[in-house]
Parts: sequence; structure tokens; C-alpha cells
Amino acid sequence: MDATLLAFTLLAVGLVALPGADFAVVVRGALASRRAGLACAFGIAAGLLLHTVLAVAGVAAVLATLPTLFRALQLVGAAYVLYLGVQALRSLRRPRTDAPGESAALPRLTAAAALRQGFLTNALNPKASITFLSILPQFVPDQGSALPRTLLLATIVVVIALLWFPMVALLVDRLGRFLRRPRAARAVEAVTGIALTGLGLGLLIAPLTG
Repeated sequence: MDATLLAFTLLAVGLVALPGADFAVVVRGALASRRAGLACAFGIAAGLLLHTVLAVAGVAAVLATLPTLFRALQLVGAAYVLYLGVQALRSLRRPRTDAPGESAALPRLTAAAALRQGFLTNALNPKASITFLSILPQFVPDQGSALPRTLLLATIVVVIALLWFPMVALLVDRLGRFLRRPRAARAVEAVTGIALTGLGLGLLIAPLTG
């Protein structure tokens, strides 16, 4: 691996692992079940794949030159993250149960629903496409065809996501015996709900005040 590729890989690790809506959604999904957590993780990886493909195809450049469309997509993405946060907080209103291994604070989540949540949370964030569009060219050499190199960089990002988010899901599931206790589950659900709601509000306000 050459120095430029190594530098990009380290940068990509930082971008993917940075705590945010993706991380919170995976944690919440993994608390529902291991399968839901992994499905959510794969959904996020699919969203990142979409963003990298859009960046390679140049669609992200179109978004960058059309502020109205970009802001509209920002608002849609922010509204979805806010919706997930409100849903998490609303789940805290359900009656508490102290049955072993159960928690009313954790909503049931099918693998299909978790996959959809992960994908939409990431895919509806147009900033990701713009980020990749601004970063990828910095690591593509001036000489030769740029497409193979760009595809390689895009693949690295997706592979990192496929390693990181499933690892987060499995770690949360590993701690599930403690985290799924009614009191702990409600605390985690409250934290993720507040985090998603705060992120959603922040993302919603940014395009309106920018």
C-alpha cells in the first residue's frame, strides 16, 4: 500500500467511525437483536456505497451546484433522523417489565426494517456525497485514468464500513445481557433517542439558517 493510499484509508476510518446518526442507529438496532444490528450495519454500508457511486458518477457535483436541491435533500434526511429519535423517545412511554431477558424499552425490529433504517439514515444525508466528492480527488493522481483509482478508494470506504458497523453491532449484542435489562435498556434508548433527536434538529436547522 503506497503512502497516499494509506493516508486515505486512515482518513476514511476516521470519517466512518466518527460517532453520529449511523452509530446511534446501529446501537439501537443491535439492542433489539443481533440480526437487526447487523442488518442495520449492512444498510449503512449500502448507503455509503450509494454515496461513493454517486461521487464517482459526478452526481454529487450536480448537487453541489444546485443549492435548492441539496437543501431539500438535507431537510428530508434530517426529518428522517429526527423521526427515528422521536420514535425512540416515544418507546420509553411503554409500560416497564421486569421479566428476565425482556425489556419494554426495546421495540421489536425486523431485519428488513433495520436494513431499511440503516440505509435511509445514511443515504438521505447528501453531505456524505459532497464529502466524498471533495475528498476522493485529493487522492487520485493527475496522470493516467482516474476511474480505477477512484473505484479503489470507494471500495476502501465501503469495506471499512462493512468491518466497523458490524463490529459495533456485535459488541453491543455481546453486552446485551446487561444492556437489555429494563433499566439499562431504557437508559440506552433514552440516550440514543436524545442523540438522534438532537442530530436531527441540528441537521434540520442548518440548511434553514445557512
